[in-house]
Amino acid sequence: MRQSRYEMMTQRPVHSLILSLCVPTVASMMVTNLYNLVDTYYVDRLGISAGGAVGVVFSLMAVIQAVGFMLGHGSGTSVSFALGQKEAERATTYASTGFFLALACGSVLCAAGLWQLSRLMRLLGSTHSILPYARDYGCWILLAAPLMAASCVLNVVLRYEGKALFAMYGLGVGPLLHMAGDPFFMFYLGLGIRGAGISTALSQTVSFGVLLVPFLTGRTQCRLTLRAVSMRADVLPRILKNGLPSLMRQGLMSVSSMLFNHRAALYGDAAVAAVSIVMRINAFLLSLIIGIGQGMQPVTGFNRSAGYNRRVKEAFAFTTFLGECIVAVLALACFFGSDRILGHFTPEESILVIARPMLKIQSVTLLLGPLTVYANQLLQSVGESWYATCLSALRSGLCLVPVLLVLSGNWGLSGIQVAQPIADGITFLISMPILRAFLRRMAQEPENRSDG
Repeated sequence: MRQSRYEMMTQRPVHSLILSLCVPTVASMMVTNLYNLVDTYYVDRLGISAGGAVGVVFSLMAVIQAVGFMLGHGSGTSVSFALGQKEAERATTYASTGFFLALACGSVLCAAGLWQLSRLMRLLGSTHSILPYARDYGCWILLAAPLMAASCVLNVVLRYEGKALFAMYGLGVGPLLHMAGDPFFMFYLGLGIRGAGISTALSQTVSFGVLLVPFLTGRTQCRLTLRAVSMRADVLPRILKNGLPSLMRQGLMSVSSMLFNHRAALYGDAAVAAVSIVMRINAFLLSLIIGIGQGMQPVTGFNRSAGYNRRVKEAFAFTTFLGECIVAVLALACFFGSDRILGHFTPEESILVIARPMLKIQSVTLLLGPLTVYANQLLQSVGESWYATCLSALRSGLCLVPVLLVLSGNWGLSGIQVAQPIADGITFLISMPILRAFLRRMAQEPENRSDG
């Protein structure tokens, strides 16, 4: 099985290999983001303040995912390199360390968050009127934090092994249950926003169980065992180094989301709800871009480790072309269909008048997303961790935070609406020279010719 997997990753035509891997990852990412969209859709029916609570708790979920994806991509990248060098036992060490560390970190977040729940919700941007809803919703998200973080590791390791279909099944079943669970708990049982939290926690638990099955039934090259957990200098620091770009990307997304909430709160709950809806839609579209890139990462990481640099370049070029074509269609749909899209989430004109121009502007700079994201993902997958970390910090941190502070301070609500698109443009301009330098450097390296 190991030899056949090696041959598939290094000899199968790049375009068909990436398509076979990215279709399940795209489905997984988009279905996973349905958690937020479904909650936004149903919770908004409870009122403007309840809708704002979804945006507040989204920042909390971003923190949990930041920890999970840091350990997931950190261990997954190392797993890919180990398997590319045919060292399955070393891959097991990386996978086990990342998995059990994610469970431990998720448990710490759960305990600390529940202990200071009200303070945490205020820190995330909750207003006085939003706070009761944010508490009822957020406590259930915290209870599910250990399994949410560990699920991120399981998902990424499966993808880096080339078993994206298993990852899709695991991530897909939870949101599908969630779509049925929200109306059942919220309205049939009359639990309101607390029901949305319960539905999310139960769905995440089911996803975790399904993702764990391939590891327990011997369908993976990596195994999960406490005996393989290692804190050695060549294991844990490598996981943290390789995972740092994901921590920066997801963690700064949480920071920027909190900042958006605080700035929007100055203009009332309607502004918080509007920002929440647009950010959920934007995150859903971005998940499609990221999902396509995640289909590329096992290919580029595996082939870079094996010395097939030509295939690395081919994978990046094809992924970028595919992503740009799909995103162009979605950007046009968002720009010209903004009223219809937003109308599915809220009928409140006070929210729509803020969300409408914000969605239109963001749809324009969405076209810059694929090349920027794939440059980041390429560098992360081939072990260029420091460059990848710098690029990860740009969109939601080093660029967005100062832009948002300056523009919202000078232009008020209009500054909040245009901050993300301007940050996207700056990120694109910084990312391209770094990408070109890496591709030129890789072109000068010798090519592995030994395995066809």
